[in-house]
Amino acid sequence: MNVQTSNSVSSNIQVAYDFICPWCWIGEENLERALVAADLSVDSHITFLPYQLNPDMPVEGMDRKAYRSAKFGSWARSQAMDAQVTAAGRAVGLKFDYERAEKTPNTLAAHRLVWREQQAGRNASSLVKAIFKAYFGEGRDIGDLNVLADIAAETGLDRAKALGFLESGEGTTELLELEAATKASGIRSVPSIHIGAHVISGAQPLEVMAQVLRQSQLA
Repeated sequence: MNVQTSNSVSSNIQVAYDFICPWCWIGEENLERALVAADLSVDSHITFLPYQLNPDMPVEGMDRKAYRSAKFGSWARSQAMDAQVTAAGRAVGLKFDYERAEKTPNTLAAHRLVWREQQAGRNASSLVKAIFKAYFGEGRDIGDLNVLADIAAETGLDRAKALGFLESGEGTTELLELEAATKASGIRSVPSIHIGAHVISGAQPLEVMAQVLRQSQLA
């Protein structure tokens, strides 16, 4: 996240998230806007912590309409929830297009790709945002390894290396251990944003996040 400002937040920012969670995309957007509003930059990278909401999802994913209808009792209820989050996203400049999404994906591979970037010491914010947009805004199957490799390339990464990593299964054990530690720390929902000693649960408005950022700077 490149924010050129006069002040900084020295403490690490940790974000527990899942790519299947629309509020996580909104929360990440609000966090980025809050950094600007608070006139702050980040000395250390934002660390993204995996938290799969559907850990038992088949690798190939499931038909979205069938899955959501079963989970929420009806397709009509699912659509009502989609409309609510679409409006919330629109308010912060994010475009949700659920009609284009045919699958509810397995997100493990996407989390592994982010883990790879963080292990290399690189800021993964651009990749995270690109994956969110690909699924919620473009209806792409982010459980498909080739799709993930395409997204990686679109953010400037080497496609062949990204695909090779995804196909190798590398990082799976480490990713699952990190996820277990995240859940063991007491996090029960996402997004959960830790800024120093402060915790923000849910996609709170940018004003709330900006206030916490300022408090963290003064602590």
